[in-house]
Amino acid sequence: MTDRWQRDVCAIAGVGQSVFSKNSGVSVTALAADAALAALADAGIDPADVDGIVRNDMDLVSCAALGDAIGARNLTYYGEAGPGGSGPCAMVAQAVAAIMSGQAATVVVFRSLNGRSGNRFGLSAELDPVIGGAESFTEFFGPYGLLSPGMFFALIAQQYMNETGLKSEQLANIALVARKHANNNPAAQMHHRPMTLDDYMDSRMLSTPLRLFDYCLETDGAAAVVVTTTERAKDLRQPPAVIRAAAMASGPRPQPGQMYPVLMREDPLSMPSRQCAETLYARAGLGPEDVDSAQLYDCFSITALLQIEDYGFCARGEAGAFIESGELEVGGSMPFNTSGGHMSEGYIHGMNHVVEGVRQIRGQSSNQVEGASVSLVTSAPPPSTAALILVSA
Repeated sequence: MTDRWQRDVCAIAGVGQSVFSKNSGVSVTALAADAALAALADAGIDPADVDGIVRNDMDLVSCAALGDAIGARNLTYYGEAGPGGSGPCAMVAQAVAAIMSGQAATVVVFRSLNGRSGNRFGLSAELDPVIGGAESFTEFFGPYGLLSPGMFFALIAQQYMNETGLKSEQLANIALVARKHANNNPAAQMHHRPMTLDDYMDSRMLSTPLRLFDYCLETDGAAAVVVTTTERAKDLRQPPAVIRAAAMASGPRPQPGQMYPVLMREDPLSMPSRQCAETLYARAGLGPEDVDSAQLYDCFSITALLQIEDYGFCARGEAGAFIESGELEVGGSMPFNTSGGHMSEGYIHGMNHVVEGVRQIRGQSSNQVEGASVSLVTSAPPPSTAALILVSA
């Protein structure tokens, strides 16, 4: 079947976010409204003109509730995508689909959560393993205490280390670069909180081989973007970030909301991001050599490391040497998570990555890549993944 993706038809015209904190003291609806209104003000669009909203399927705020909170007159389109961190880029793609099909003209895409003071996603998902049934693999893992995402990805990290010889001192560069970038970002939770290699190595081991600083933050906050046509966006307040391409992928054993099947694949290191990258680059007519900055989903350091290989920045097994050489910093060949990412800015399930990708295109990042005109943004964890390529107009 011929791929019918149309390049450059839509653009992100506005971005916004709430304060990122450990305890917001407000509802997730209030956070979502803060971010959405900020994005609309950034674009110079009246909230009453919003006719579409797309949310994450794990969000507690309904599209109708957000529409009411911001003063939208009539939603002609509402949708959702996910789960969780695999959602944001797919949510933007869904907004593009709504606009291209004539169902909406001004779509707000958002993610809002009290991820520290409320439901903490890093905790064990199940206390009592479910035995049997098509919807659960816990009977294979629960009895051995394998119940949280950090534990699943620790096993993946250990497998990668066993196969490639990756050292903890090399893996540390993911966290160190993220923290260095956050130190320049006043909105980051870890702003002005430097970290050294000794700090990383001395941090407590949570699930071997992953230490405390290999994990993302737990954050209260929200982020949002406004999607409209590129033609219209060119007449609005900010330079548009044109959506050159979007893609999604899902590999075998796509168990909803669970990480267990990742460990049951023939190759636990094979993520759907590799297939997603192939589709994305083909649709964009671009390759990894064209990317000026990469906002990679970093729930854990190993997740980002695997994507560095999957999106073609180095060959499989070579990521350790690649990140050790300084390529992730501004000035390197692949400036990475220039806001600080999930590990040092805040964990908004990847929506803050989309916001930062737009800022790089506009030249407004706190860690700006000189002359940046192509941004890669990913939404990564299994069982599904999605990605965007944003370009300047």
